[in-house]
Amino acid sequence: MRKAAATRALLQEQAMALFVQQGFDETTVAQIAEAAGVSQMTFFRYFPTKDAVVFDDPYDPVIADLVAAQDPGLPALERVRLGLLAAWSSVPDPTDDAVRDRIRLIAGHTRLAAGIWENNRRTEDLIVDALTGTGVGRIEARVAAGACLGGLTAALLDWASAPDGHELRDRMNTALDLMGDSRRTVRRTR
Repeated sequence: MRKAAATRALLQEQAMALFVQQGFDETTVAQIAEAAGVSQMTFFRYFPTKDAVVFDDPYDPVIADLVAAQDPGLPALERVRLGLLAAWSSVPDPTDDAVRDRIRLIAGHTRLAAGIWENNRRTEDLIVDALTGTGVGRIEARVAAGACLGGLTAALLDWASAPDGHELRDRMNTALDLMGDSRRTVRRTR
């Protein structure tokens, strides 16, 4: 299990280095596999496509569980917001430029940028299922999930494109604070 996780991480690391160095479209799966010291078949055991290396997101089930765990007496938007805040508090802030490079790569590539919204749709579906499983109406669940994920995506893209010294966690918390109760004071970031 540990070796598999290490191989997966190495493939992602080598892929991102090649994407940054020579461009996403110019990088082949063969080059990624060679850089990682594995076969192309091994690459495809871990990632079904080259795009999947960029969009691998192991946090979706955790997010859905954290949303479902929120007080069912709260409005759906607040449950999603609090669940996402809990999820972000459990993820360490990136300590290098790898995450920022990945988001910049995605934002600067038309097909990959569209993939952000496809990835969000999968996350949204899990959140909607978590909420409707606790009695929230489908449209209310969909709007709450979409609003919060849209805000987080906007904050993520802004963070990656305009380094301003703010940590990613601070940027995401600010985005979620903006969706909270209007009486709440929102930390300003500039």
